[in-house]
Amino acid sequence: MNRAVIVKPAASVILVREDGRVLWVRRGDELRFAGGFYAFPGGRVDVQDSGVPLDGGEALGAAEAPCVVAAARELFEETGVLAVPGAAAVPAAERKRMRTALLRRPEPGEKAASFGDFLAGHRLRVDARWYAPAGRWVTPPAMPIRFDARFYMVDLPPGEVAEIWPGELADGEWIDPAAALRRWEAGSALLHPPAWHTLKALAWATGHPRDALPLLTAPEKAPWKLPIREHVVERIEFQRGLIMVPLRTPTLPPATHTNCLLLGDDELWVVDPGSPWPEEQAILRQTLDKLAEEGRRAVGVLLTHHHHDHTGGARVLGLPIAATRETAAMLDFGVDRIAEDGARFDVGPRGWRALHLPGHTRGHLCLREEGSGAIVAGDLVAGVGTVVIDPPEGDMKDYLASLDRLLETKPGCIYPAHGPVVPGGVAKLEEYREHRLKREELVVGSLKKAAAPATPAELVPAAYPDVKPDLYPLAERSLLAHLEKLVREKRASENGGRYSIR
Repeated sequence: MNRAVIVKPAASVILVREDGRVLWVRRGDELRFAGGFYAFPGGRVDVQDSGVPLDGGEALGAAEAPCVVAAARELFEETGVLAVPGAAAVPAAERKRMRTALLRRPEPGEKAASFGDFLAGHRLRVDARWYAPAGRWVTPPAMPIRFDARFYMVDLPPGEVAEIWPGELADGEWIDPAAALRRWEAGSALLHPPAWHTLKALAWATGHPRDALPLLTAPEKAPWKLPIREHVVERIEFQRGLIMVPLRTPTLPPATHTNCLLLGDDELWVVDPGSPWPEEQAILRQTLDKLAEEGRRAVGVLLTHHHHDHTGGARVLGLPIAATRETAAMLDFGVDRIAEDGARFDVGPRGWRALHLPGHTRGHLCLREEGSGAIVAGDLVAGVGTVVIDPPEGDMKDYLASLDRLLETKPGCIYPAHGPVVPGGVAKLEEYREHRLKREELVVGSLKKAAAPATPAELVPAAYPDVKPDLYPLAERSLLAHLEKLVREKRASENGGRYSIR
């Protein structure tokens, strides 16, 4: 069963100018939620937001009033724009001081800076009438962090200037919505569906950006037919030609889902339909049926490797199945196409090329999109934590070589089978490589400290000091992979299941 994830209230601001441009920001790659994605200024509602006086909010419910305040606060924190009546009277130095205080994490025992006190000190109040409701979006249940986010459209007040400070946000710019969508089309800008829909509606509006409000508040009425149920988008297309369908699978913790990916536009390859459970298979089938109604037809299934949480639903779709020769040999069903290293799958705006990258398993396959460099990673990389290298099918030497080979391609965004999208592919792979080599140093150190040849189980506490005892069995498997690599490199010896340094 899934662990219940609390849905937290949040607010986001669509800041627009008279020339039709909108301010979008790029979130830092390291952020747990939507790191590396383009979005609009915003964030979660704080407890203090409910105590800030609000004008013009008589029609708002108790749950929404703090969201408007949060929208004003987050806009000020992230961009420096103070969208409240009378803000022009606040000196620039005072704005900078308060913005710095709001962004700084308080020391233990120190009182946190208060946006409400700042406003009261300058006799200012948030006016809800400046914040036009522009949609409500709830993060899909499969995501590890969930928000109930209310969007508001705000006109840039006269005299206000947006300035992005490095920190949680990497950068930002005023952009024409159609130009932003072209960046998404090219795979150079990742967008969550609410941001994509918002830009699509702004591009559709022919006059002032507020002409888009009817489609923002009722997205189900948009001509592009984004499937939505109870504010949750049922289609996750972070870049054109790649749709993610998280399916609950019998996978290893902390993961609970396997990300089934649909690659293409008119024709779709279904990558890793891994759930063996009928209710999850029905979710995928419904997604494919809706896409077929729009002229987007599934033509085949592609498997990254043979593990059951990647192959459990492969046959129920009734489509031709492709896999590497090694993976095909380990399946209990036949495949229709052998995916050779370098094979092209000509779907989507740019097409994909197969890369044999063993290590997690012998026949492991990844895909790289031509042009954008996006990577369908299977279990080579995880969105959270690291992947298990479990001998005999797991091989640490092969795994490190696969990381190096993928690094040579200068990858862009990485789509792992488990966990969130990884926007900075090169940085993530370098991090993975460094982590494995540091672990190898700990393994070597544990061998040197051992008084006599030791079993992998005996070496785990010294080699994995950061791992809790209940996870020692998993750690032991990866430790064994390190030991086998050291033996192959003649840096360690093995005799009867016991290992020693050479």
